[in-house]
Amino acid sequence: MSIAIAQFNPTVGDLAGNARAIEGLAEQAHAQGAAVLLTPELALTGYPPEDLLLRPAFMRAVADTLRDLAARLRRLPGFVLVVGHPHVPGAAADERTPSTQRPLRWNAASVLRDGGIEATYGKLELPNYQVFDERRYFACGGAPVVFEAGGLRFGINVCEDAWFAEAPRRARAAGAQVLLVLNASPFHLGKSAEREAVMRLRCRENDMPVVFAHGVGGQDELVFDGGSFVLDRRGEACVRAPQFEDCLLLARFEAGDAQPGALAPPASLHQQAWAALVTGTRDYVRKNGFRGVLIGLSGGIDSALVLAVAVDALGPQQVRTVMMPSAYTADISLEDARDMAQRLGVRHDELDIAPMFDSFRATLRPLLRHADGDTTEENLQSRIRGVLLMALSNNSGAMVLTTGNKSEMATGYATLYGDMAGGFAVIKDVRKTLVWELARWRNAQARAAGQPEPIPQRIIDRPPSAELRPDQLDQDSLPPYEVLDAILEAYMENDCSVEQMIAQGLPADDIQRVLRLLRVAEYKRRQAPPGVRITHRAFGRDWRYPITSRWREEREVGAR
Repeated sequence: MSIAIAQFNPTVGDLAGNARAIEGLAEQAHAQGAAVLLTPELALTGYPPEDLLLRPAFMRAVADTLRDLAARLRRLPGFVLVVGHPHVPGAAADERTPSTQRPLRWNAASVLRDGGIEATYGKLELPNYQVFDERRYFACGGAPVVFEAGGLRFGINVCEDAWFAEAPRRARAAGAQVLLVLNASPFHLGKSAEREAVMRLRCRENDMPVVFAHGVGGQDELVFDGGSFVLDRRGEACVRAPQFEDCLLLARFEAGDAQPGALAPPASLHQQAWAALVTGTRDYVRKNGFRGVLIGLSGGIDSALVLAVAVDALGPQQVRTVMMPSAYTADISLEDARDMAQRLGVRHDELDIAPMFDSFRATLRPLLRHADGDTTEENLQSRIRGVLLMALSNNSGAMVLTTGNKSEMATGYATLYGDMAGGFAVIKDVRKTLVWELARWRNAQARAAGQPEPIPQRIIDRPPSAELRPDQLDQDSLPPYEVLDAILEAYMENDCSVEQMIAQGLPADDIQRVLRLLRVAEYKRRQAPPGVRITHRAFGRDWRYPITSRWREEREVGAR
């Protein structure tokens, strides 16, 4: 017998659209001889629906859509659809019932067959770490659900269930021969290898093959990378879907075990990062109905990388760049911005901000306490550019993409209402050192395909500068990026202590400086747009530090 996996891209809240997509995939799977189709976690609603789950009207609409989907599949006799959805066991609450008194919900999976809902499984393990907040919405289920199809008995787990031993063990004890796992596992670099390693343990512990269905696509800052797979009872990969692509994956079973089939190779970390940025950007723009994007192109590496991602995500017709030089803008910045826009075939305009800058300075001069050339004037330039970009956005319906990287967001090396003004921060979770790596990687991919390099080499080679004062370089205000990024990776992403960072050989003075900058920039990050999450800890859902706080960990450095 064969089982199919629906690796597709649902949209949160589009119940009718998601149901149509699932129905179409069920028809394809049935036509190809599959007995069962497995969808990702919460496929009917999209993941994560967040506080939509607290609305009784939403939950009633989910229940109605599920029943309607089951009825429409009556024309596929004997075919089984296992679909993920939120579920309220028993009667739903009245709209007037306070949310704290409404019935508990399950993160559920239902077995649909012959026009009806045969059984519903409630997720046992509810994650509440990193980006997950499932205990806010769901109650634990966990009673085993096992059904028969094509001569095999299938048990059901939902995502986190299979990262622990208990839920798979329960399914096996209830008679399951094959474990079906519905997943919406947010992407970070290297996550796909982690998933297969953990599922391999579950196979070997229970002497049972695992069918792992995973979603694909972007939802706000989260990205889901696909890569669905099937492991045999020894934990060996039999079939694997490509990452970051919609597909219908079929796996064949004989004598109760999975058989070898199509096996997509794992993507490299640079491939994963690029695909995640492209997917997250494309889905944020398209799912939210924007007509295109605008980018302030500076001639520097960050805006160049954002432009290359945007063109790969949306095509050149939906991307527009604007260069806004001041008196401090180098000629090579103008030249490189024009060169890159021409290489990628996007509309490129230039707006000189010098007259506006002079007007602002003349107006403010009687009230300013400091001489010309301080941070006030630097930020004025950035804010003038932000105003111009937002005006073009209002006029065209295109969304502004900001160009700040993770290193800048960490240290506050960005201007509120200036270069932070926009709707989506494409490289918000990309450290500066990775910005350069990805630029070189993307150019190498172009060369290998016989295409022109999208990013001029001079942009990659030039020392980075905000060009807001004469002869300015980033390293005038920040530690070397290699040092800065190592401190951020250790402290912000991996929760290392000051002692551990010093033991790693990181300079104590730079640690103190970076931790202070990280702390005082919190209020800026709270006002930043969302951006694609590619690491296991990004600024956003899984970074929740208070703005107002007197804790000073950097004092530990000074005490030495």
